Amino acid sequence: MKEPRVGFISLGCPKALVDSEQIITELKSEGYQISPDYDDADLVVVNTCGFIDSAVEESLESIGEALDSNGKVIVTGCLGARAEEITSRFPKVLSVSGAHAKDEVVSAVHKHLPPLHNPYTDLVPAQGIKLTPNHYAYLKISEGCNHRCSFCIIPSMRGDLVSRPIDEVMLEAETLAQAGVKELLVISQDTSAYGVDLNYQSRIWRNTTYNTQFHSLVEALAELGIWVRLHYVYPYPHVDKVIPLMAEGKILPYLDIPFQHASPEILKRMKRPAASENNLKRIQSWREICPDITLRSTFIVGFPGETEQDFETLLDFLTEAQLDRVGAFAYSAVDGAKANELPAAVPESLKKERLQRFMQHQARISAKRMQGKIGRQAEVLVDEVVAQGAVARSQADAPEIDGQVFIDGATHLKPGQWVQVEFEEADEHDLWAHLI
Repeated sequence: MKEPRVGFISLGCPKALVDSEQIITELKSEGYQISPDYDDADLVVVNTCGFIDSAVEESLESIGEALDSNGKVIVTGCLGARAEEITSRFPKVLSVSGAHAKDEVVSAVHKHLPPLHNPYTDLVPAQGIKLTPNHYAYLKISEGCNHRCSFCIIPSMRGDLVSRPIDEVMLEAETLAQAGVKELLVISQDTSAYGVDLNYQSRIWRNTTYNTQFHSLVEALAELGIWVRLHYVYPYPHVDKVIPLMAEGKILPYLDIPFQHASPEILKRMKRPAASENNLKRIQSWREICPDITLRSTFIVGFPGETEQDFETLLDFLTEAQLDRVGAFAYSAVDGAKANELPAAVPESLKKERLQRFMQHQARISAKRMQGKIGRQAEVLVDEVVAQGAVARSQADAPEIDGQVFIDGATHLKPGQWVQVEFEEADEHDLWAHLI
């Protein structure tokens, strides 16, 4: 009898990608095959994103395409929290569930495509199924968030903070490292709040007691001997304690901190701490401890009530902070966000104009910082090899969102290799290098 085949579409952020990996791992363990196209699949699972309008539209288009091409579709993910909206537009979907809903998705697959049991086949590796290349993986340490930022609807879709016990996280991390993963990207909605919901309970890992807490987790991960990159780190004071670990080379000197804005008034409207001046002092102190630290952040322009003075404050912050990697988007009135009720909405044309000015301003900063790397030597991780040479990343570059290092002619290298290079050219995002 033919093995049941499931098509899979995974949209959205790395946290959603981890959800997809967990669902696929469970399905593979039960004998399901994962199909790369609609025609060969018995049904299709669409893991949606619902954070901003463009992501919602992409999710809805993907559901419609899957229905048109296959006819049997299960919907999950963040947009699944708005089930009525999905079922009213697509009444033929088989099932709708929210984010982090592995059991519900697997149950729906069982209902509409029963599994074939094959006790003689070992279908799943110890590290589970990964949708990333073999040499890096996302490590999700918690789900949900306790903040109620006015522009964000994540808590309504993913709930309050739920941390995984530290020994459970370390078991997954060690298994990944043993399977050949060279880089772990630590993710959650609020990474630096890790463990607060568990009262930082103590757990035993490899005969050592660790607290389920941000700094303890970083110390434990540092023992694996691979790259560890920290994402979505809210700048609580205790974050300062991990900077010395970066300076000592135990984890990557990289922090992804979503500042969102710099104007105290706008931060107040966003319901985020308004200590932008303190953030500048923190950044200065981090660089004093670890001069090679790479700082990435994201910002929103055109938030309701943002004046020209607020925007200029943001540009001044960029000038002072000299951040290495920056992403930005114009405010989008996401359904259900409290910020939609705020007065003084910024016109769409002005949002676009400010976003363009913001990106041009940051581009000059990024280009100057990248030029400062020319002539320096560094270790890079090879991501792929193409006809022209190797494409790699430095310690300053997270996959998909940051820059790349191009090594012309290095076609003998293999993905997952660490190699030493010297940087010889740069633009505002990427570097060109030769092997040492």
